[in-house]
Amino acid sequence: MDAADRSSWTGPDLQEIEQARDFLADHLIVTPTVPLTSERIRSRLPERATVTAKLELFQQAGSFKARGALLSIQALTAEERRRGIVTASAGNHALAVSWAAKHAGVAATVVMPKSADPSRVEECKHLGASVVFAEDIMSVFARMDQLVEEDGLVPVHPYEGRRMTLGAATCGLELIRQAPDLDVVVVPIGGGGLIGGIASGVQQISPACQVIGVEPMGADLLCKSLAADQPVSLEKVSTIADSLGAPVSLPISFGIVKARVDKVVRVTDDQLLQSMALLYDALKLAPEPACAASLAAVCGPLRDEMVGKRVGIVACGSNIAESRMANFVSQGRALLASNPVV
Repeated sequence: MDAADRSSWTGPDLQEIEQARDFLADHLIVTPTVPLTSERIRSRLPERATVTAKLELFQQAGSFKARGALLSIQALTAEERRRGIVTASAGNHALAVSWAAKHAGVAATVVMPKSADPSRVEECKHLGASVVFAEDIMSVFARMDQLVEEDGLVPVHPYEGRRMTLGAATCGLELIRQAPDLDVVVVPIGGGGLIGGIASGVQQISPACQVIGVEPMGADLLCKSLAADQPVSLEKVSTIADSLGAPVSLPISFGIVKARVDKVVRVTDDQLLQSMALLYDALKLAPEPACAASLAAVCGPLRDEMVGKRVGIVACGSNIAESRMANFVSQGRALLASNPVV
């Protein structure tokens, strides 16, 4: 595709999504949905709203990323398999690519920032991937491109590409068939691949269903891109939700978000911490910060708008070290205690 084609593509059609879902059914988990009816959460939700969570944190490799990673590797030619693959990621995509590459018998290299959660780094190595470090999230993509150029590795981009979008679309298709009466779906945004795919899957079954994105205040890439009406780069990424810290917007993902997503809102790190504590205390889930973003948006900036609505949220991943998780939940509880429900 040339640049115009990339920016005008609005996602896979329903037949493509169903074919991909059929392929993935033999390899991945059809993750469950659960209504958030626990009193610990209900008291924080918008009045008369019903909220259903799609638990992608139960997916292979701990996040939705396994879908697109497996589709990407499955599509490699024999020559590309021989060369091996490379990706850039703070964690979830690195883990998914490491898992999918091991599953397919393909050598994988993952470029991660030095600040990456040590548990994620060790799991990538355990899965057989070679880990290369870059200084920070802003430089991982340049290092990936260097390895493509110098070593001939095949790039598997974490969010920019048809197969990553297609993988996420299978998640959207599952969600809308598990919960067919939704008025709105709220989805975390990093680079835009997840929400673009979710919107493609949901809206082809339920065209009236809104799709709303949520970004951290310190990583509001798509908010800024939509305001500029073109893909932009961030000068700095600063959020506890490192999985949502994509530094640059790109044509495919931006084009789908622009065409299909109704709006994008932002949440603070404190709101993420509170929602992490809610999910852990009410459901005993172990969400990473990105996983709590949808709930944080529903309880925060979208609270008034979601009154009386049937809302779907995507709990996207659980790849976080135990000590870091415990610290975040403790902080979240303290914030909830200082902000009691009236």
